[in-house]
Formats: sequence, structure tokens, C-alpha cells
Amino acid sequence: MAVLVSGAGLIGTSVALALRAKGAEVWLSDRDEGTAQLAADLGAGSVVPDLRDAKGIADVAVLAMPPAAVAAALAFGQEYGVADVYTDVASVKELPVRRARELGCDLSSYVPGHPLAGRERHGPAAAQADLFLGRTWALCPLPETSPAAVEAVTGLVVACGADPVTTDPGTHDRWVALISHAPHVVAAAMAARLAPSSVPPDALRLAGQGLRDVTRVAAGDSALWTEILGANPGLVVLADTRCCGQTVTGVASRPGWSNIAAVRTHSVVAVDDSIASRWGPRIVQFVQAVARVLKKR
Repeated sequence: MAVLVSGAGLIGTSVALALRAKGAEVWLSDRDEGTAQLAADLGAGSVVPDLRDAKGIADVAVLAMPPAAVAAALAFGQEYGVADVYTDVASVKELPVRRARELGCDLSSYVPGHPLAGRERHGPAAAQADLFLGRTWALCPLPETSPAAVEAVTGLVVACGADPVTTDPGTHDRWVALISHAPHVVAAAMAARLAPSSVPPDALRLAGQGLRDVTRVAAGDSALWTEILGANPGLVVLADTRCCGQTVTGVASRPGWSNIAAVRTHSVVAVDDSIASRWGPRIVQFVQAVARVLKKR
């Protein structure tokens, strides 16, 4: 199998390393040439200088990039015929599918996917060949997706050591909001509470493993998580509020937190889609603000 990995970050490079370990021919592409070259230096494959000159280079192309970038990359790849089949690894599925339809992409060769694996570190240097070993990898074939495309991407997933699970984009987004995205918001909120203006250094000396476990994922790629939450805000808010029995009601001003969307909460009896649509953007603002606090620490 020949595979093109477009996007040589943590997930893309981990896919490449896993496939190389199984003897696959892997080609690498990234908008940053230095990132692609670093992945290649780590043994992840060979760099493709220009995808416009790479017609037929791969059986499967893996689009390893944020949700908002997937559809354009799919359209570009199909325009230049770089692969027979395409999949992605974005954490949200309805957004890239909707935009792919709008761009007129050939959906028969596209299998939306999402490996449920990752680390709080990012970039090719953090990649691991065994990152997907025993982990779930969601596949969300569309009504237009051909059986041959599904078979090819399923084979890639199995070669990476993951367990493929088939679902649809809407169901996927609803459940990852609960099991993945909402926990990240909670971790970021907890990390933000540890800002120097709120917690003295002596208090942090008392921190044990529990606090580290709760806040570990908040150290992830803040730019990527902002995009992920921005692509699925309503469902994330529903998940958070249903778990906590609370809903975000406003932004409080606190000394030293002028850029923080600090929130106060109150109990609610029920949460509906109107609440989610109203407060979804606040989640994105909140994580952006948390990222700024974490960078200062």
C-alpha cells in the first residue's frame, strides 16, 4: 500500500510511522516544509515537494489537519488526482463533510475518520508508531462512499493497530462532544483556576497526582482545540451542562483575568438546543483565554 499523509503533525506522523513499521510506502506533505522534513528525518516517509506534481502517488491519502481545513485539502487532492481514496483524522465530522459537499468533492472516494488517540504534546517530534495500538478509530462512511473506499481505509486503520468502529458523522459528533471535547473544556477550566492571580505558589506545592491527571490534557495544542470546539460548540455545551447540571450565564470581570472568559453558573432543570447555540461561542472564547494563561505559566 502506498499512502500519502498530508499534515505531518502528531497524528499524521504517528500514522506514517505506524504504516512504515508495516512496510508501507509513505509520502509526506505539510504546508510547513520544515515540519514535513522533520517527520521524514524521524523515519516517517519521504517528502513530496509539490502535490500538484504527485498524480497517482498513493492508494490512500490521509488528511491530517484541523476540521476546517479538510474539505479544501480533499478538493485539492482530488483535483490533482494524488490518490484513489481519501480519509481524514479530524475530531469533528459533520463540518468537513458539509463543506466537502459544498465544494463538490467526489464523496465516493472519501471515508471520514477519527482515531480516538492523542497526546498532550504536539508536532512530529511527539509522534509514536504505537499511538493507535488497541485504540478505537471511528469511520463515518457516507451514503455516497464506495465499498472499495471503505475497505481500503479499514485496512489502513487495522495496519495502524487500531480497532475500526463504523458510525455516521452526526452520531460521532454527538458522542465525542461528551467523551472527548467536554472533558477538555473541564480540564482547561481547572487549569485556568490555577493562574497566579488565583492560587499562591505555596498552594500549588500541595498538588498531587490527581490535579495533574485532571489538567494534563489542557496542555494540548490550544490552536487545534480552539478549531475543534469551534466546529462542535453546541454539542459540547450540551454535554458540559448536562453533566454538571449547570449552564454558562455570563462573563465575570476579575483582577488579572481581563482576557479570561471567567464564568459563573447556576443550576438548570433542562438544557435545549437554543441554549447550546447561544452559549457555544463562549466555549471557544474560553479555551482561547485559557491558552493565553497557560502560555504565561
